[in-house]
Amino acid sequence: MPSTVVHVAIGGIVAVGLLGRDFDRRSVLVVLGAAALPDLDTILGLWIQGGHRAVLHNFVLPAAVGLAVLVDARNPDGFVRGRYGRRGVHVAGVALVAFVAAGVLPDLAVNGVNAFYPLHDRFYTLNGELLLSNQRGIVQTFVELGPQGGTVGGTTSNTHYYTGVDPSAGADDPSTERVFPVVTSGFRLLVVCLSGFLLAARFRERQR
Repeated sequence: MPSTVVHVAIGGIVAVGLLGRDFDRRSVLVVLGAAALPDLDTILGLWIQGGHRAVLHNFVLPAAVGLAVLVDARNPDGFVRGRYGRRGVHVAGVALVAFVAAGVLPDLAVNGVNAFYPLHDRFYTLNGELLLSNQRGIVQTFVELGPQGGTVGGTTSNTHYYTGVDPSAGADDPSTERVFPVVTSGFRLLVVCLSGFLLAARFRERQR
């Protein structure tokens, strides 16, 4: 699964691409924090059965927050707009994009998330391929509901994702190895390096 480092790296790319004139250290930290935020349900999973990849890894929460930000943006005396003005609303919007694009979607593509929790308790995985064959034509396996399709999984009652914090469901043996992944593939290392380069280049550009 993508580590928090990878989520933050993707968040960095979102920050470079969307912050525009509001790009500075404080705004970048807000966006990177939003990208890392969903992984906090790793800890919540210690108390909530199946909570990891569910409590914060869903689309219901950002949809609700997005609606609140939209309403706030229309109110000159709103919580965000009233305190931070146009800049605050913009940074909040970019942070929300980072939450979804960098925090939730990478995990949806790797092992899955409980996409509509708590309204609908079911884990979904966007896992498959799209290819063009001279014999089979266009083939896609992303949308195939059922046990062989890989797009629908279990529920919070029977699904547990391994983490260094909580390796297995229930009590863990003291001798259990706890692995905290940082970068687990060449492609993810490329994403981390690209993000670091883009952020550094953008900060350098602002100093000129």
